[in-house]
Amino acid sequence: MTSAQPTDKRPPVGVDPTRPSVARAYDYALGGKDNYEVDRQLVAMAAKVMPEVFDLAVENRAFLIRAVRFLATQTGINQYLDCGSGMPTTENTHQVVQRINPDARIVYIDNDPVVQAHGRALLEENDQTHFASADVFDPDEILANETVREHIDFSEPVALLHFGTLHHFPGERHRPAEIMKKYIDALPSGSFVTISHFFDPEDEYSEVARRTEQILHESPLGAGSFRTMAEIRELFHDLEMIDPGVTECVNWWPDGPQIKALNQAQHCIAGGIGRKL
Repeated sequence: MTSAQPTDKRPPVGVDPTRPSVARAYDYALGGKDNYEVDRQLVAMAAKVMPEVFDLAVENRAFLIRAVRFLATQTGINQYLDCGSGMPTTENTHQVVQRINPDARIVYIDNDPVVQAHGRALLEENDQTHFASADVFDPDEILANETVREHIDFSEPVALLHFGTLHHFPGERHRPAEIMKKYIDALPSGSFVTISHFFDPEDEYSEVARRTEQILHESPLGAGSFRTMAEIRELFHDLEMIDPGVTECVNWWPDGPQIKALNQAQHCIAGGIGRKL
């Protein structure tokens, strides 16, 4: 993929252009323009180990599209809580879902100042889509958030989305599973949970996964963990997994046959959907 070549401009209030941002780095990898040189440098560092690193973002976005399209067409879910929404790019959650179900409600969660600025703009164009500034790693904060409580009815099934978030948790390796347990416990029966995550396939691609992880952990970002299949499955706890379970994002109900061999990056990001009984 050829990335965009944005021109740095004055950052919004509260934005530190000297420190990389997860949301802005993803934006750059997806060809966006809402990023700074420090974000592009971070992606370039990872590309030295994994030249196809842009495909981590591309496959994550493609999985998002297929996963929320499945939820919108097959589950009857009318409310979506998207944690770590990132920068607005083509085919956001609300665009995919509301094309199928115009009455569906979407609440995006993010605490990046640049994302917040775009989130406020989003509120002006779509009265079924809302934005809340909160820490996606703090379930208690999100579940008590005024915007979330106003637009998400926890007496009815909810689609909880964590696309590419949990691998950026900066603390202890076991904590994301505990975080997800809090989220899952708060969801009513019939809810669905979707997660995508950097993946260590524990095969010939494990070395590149671990080397990329080391670069991300040593960077100013400070986090970017590649978990094993067992570790990613643990994030879903006792949810009933939708076939094919957790697998490489590119292989989760693809739109067509895969006739090209997967590259390193495509082997190193996985996802799945679970249902709460």
